[in-house]
Amino acid sequence: MSPIYYEAQGNEVALFEASAGMHLPVLIKGPTGCGKTRFIEYMGERLNREVYTVVCHDDLSAADLVGRHLIDENGTYWQDGPLTKAVREGGICYLDEIIEARKDTTVVLHSLADYRRVLPIDRTGEVIEAHPDFMLVVSYNPGYQNVLKGMKPSTKQRFISLEFHYPEPGIEKSIIMKESGIDETNAENLVSIAGDIRNLSDTDIQEAVSTRLLVYSAKLMVKGFDAYEACIHTIVQSLTDEDEVLEVLEKLVALYFTKQSDD
Repeated sequence: MSPIYYEAQGNEVALFEASAGMHLPVLIKGPTGCGKTRFIEYMGERLNREVYTVVCHDDLSAADLVGRHLIDENGTYWQDGPLTKAVREGGICYLDEIIEARKDTTVVLHSLADYRRVLPIDRTGEVIEAHPDFMLVVSYNPGYQNVLKGMKPSTKQRFISLEFHYPEPGIEKSIIMKESGIDETNAENLVSIAGDIRNLSDTDIQEAVSTRLLVYSAKLMVKGFDAYEACIHTIVQSLTDEDEVLEVLEKLVALYFTKQSDD
């Protein structure tokens, strides 16, 4: 397997390494598709630690993280959840979109996110001391946060925080070229389209175009797809279903990539 590619935007690599060395948990916040998950996978490889990823949602229970008793032909047995595996064996437990999880679920993180670094398992009576290589990392998208869904201050203040943004144009161009193999001119056009869309106001676009979508567009173009159509299918139609907004975005793309005739 080839090494995971990640283009640093600031001091995030050094800060993450320092946090890992000091056994400090890390919170990463940033918009969809800005590289949060890629960064965690890259750091797991860099630190030679396995990454246990959990995508949080409304139905995620504490048992989904910690583990539960199961039954087979030999009777009842205990099965560790991803959090417990990481605590026992050493590794990075990455909870993606932590604010989607129920509040009673995130409470189990408190004793791991402070000086104690222990995980009590109520159902077995066990208290596990975290492996020296265990690290807790959580992330969320501030754009989706609201009064009902937000991290409690008592939880947030246990973490070192990293704020991610979409890359600067030069870095984003480099990422697109590296990930897709596209030429520099077309990569620059894609970055310009993204910049224009991110600067739009008074539209119903809930989320700005991500670097991920730009890479998808570039990959289709490298495979021989028409540039305009590639952008329509990966960028425009992924951002909105509103006819008026679709028309605006289609015109914007046409400024950089010529629309082919229907004839």
